[in-house]
Amino acid sequence: MKIFNAAALLVALSASTSAFSVEQSRRQAIQAVAGGMATVIAPSVISVLPAYAVVDEETPRVVTRMGGLLEAFQDGPRSIRIMVPSGWNKFDGEVGAYDIKWQDVVDKTENIKISSNPVKSSTVSIDALGEVQAVGESLAAKRDAKLIAATERLTDGVLFYKFEFAINDGTHQLLQLCVCKGKVWSIDASAKEKRWGKRAELYENVMGSFIPKLA
Repeated sequence: MKIFNAAALLVALSASTSAFSVEQSRRQAIQAVAGGMATVIAPSVISVLPAYAVVDEETPRVVTRMGGLLEAFQDGPRSIRIMVPSGWNKFDGEVGAYDIKWQDVVDKTENIKISSNPVKSSTVSIDALGEVQAVGESLAAKRDAKLIAATERLTDGVLFYKFEFAINDGTHQLLQLCVCKGKVWSIDASAKEKRWGKRAELYENVMGSFIPKLA
């Protein structure tokens, strides 16, 4: 299974170089985040990318515990809040892979990972990558996967892009991206395709509960 690397998005959003055309720059930004390539995009270019439809209706943060299947987690130093599966093993920090991971105690292929990287102060939203459907399609192509859905939501002033993939190695996955307080955040939740029906609702609630701020 191909793992999304938020460092690629960091490079795409925060590096500086000579100017490119708008269309070339948007395409390269998407390719960088999709394929993990060290493509360099000038911050000045991002500022002139075409505007997309603005999501201005807030979606409340999910706080359900699903009858005890989820429990609240808060990390002060990282300034994040999320509902996580009760009883799952928690792992901190694997360089280049994730900041925090939760893993089912029985099936290790069922896991949730959060990762982050800093971006320049001028990058304030994930829509710098482009329109959500186009980003999702490019991600799917690079990951040898079928894009099931690509959606966006605004929660507590933060714009989230969320993608659902059926990967050709038999994995089903949700991937969510956002930019907040100088960092790009990615959270992914995976399970085997045959187990997806048992995990889909839980994973959706986990995604909807994540917010990279404490207040």
